Amino acid sequence: MARWDPNARQRLERAALELFARQGYDRTTVAEIAERAGLAKSTFFRHFADKREVLSGGDALVRLLTGAVAATPPDAGPRQAAEAVLAAAGEHAFTAERHEAVRERQQVVAANPELTERELLKHEALATALTAALRERGTPDPAAALTALLALLALRTALATWTARPGQDFTALALAELTALCEAATAL
Repeated sequence: MARWDPNARQRLERAALELFARQGYDRTTVAEIAERAGLAKSTFFRHFADKREVLSGGDALVRLLTGAVAATPPDAGPRQAAEAVLAAAGEHAFTAERHEAVRERQQVVAANPELTERELLKHEALATALTAALRERGTPDPAAALTALLALLALRTALATWTARPGQDFTALALAELTALCEAATAL
């Protein structure tokens, strides 16, 4: 691969995932990631602050999901906003083409306590961002916070099922999880 290819970020992400899966997160260096991607080490640091960041996807998921909330019609309720969040995740982040990469990423994160902790912090930041997006469209508290948490719980549960079973439609799984969670909440 040429060093000047415009998809450096994706190449670095793929190289890191391959190396993390094969030799472990702790035993992989930034220099190895850059070399595997056919790029200079300095290019790595133009895209990522450190090797933990290479698996995070930056703020892309936050922008995607909060954008889905913002794009929900004004007359739609919180449940429809949560459904829009899950549909956006299924259309853009958890597609059939990305299944293997997402599965590998989940395994790498689960095998490393540092990455697991970072994932939990990202989840909390995403919940805060979704809650704020719901408030912006007029959903009052505590409904905004509860909707955000239910959507993320549905996403997380569906993700576990989806990564374990190739061929499933992520959006369908996530919407079914949301329905089950909403039913459970009303039974309290």
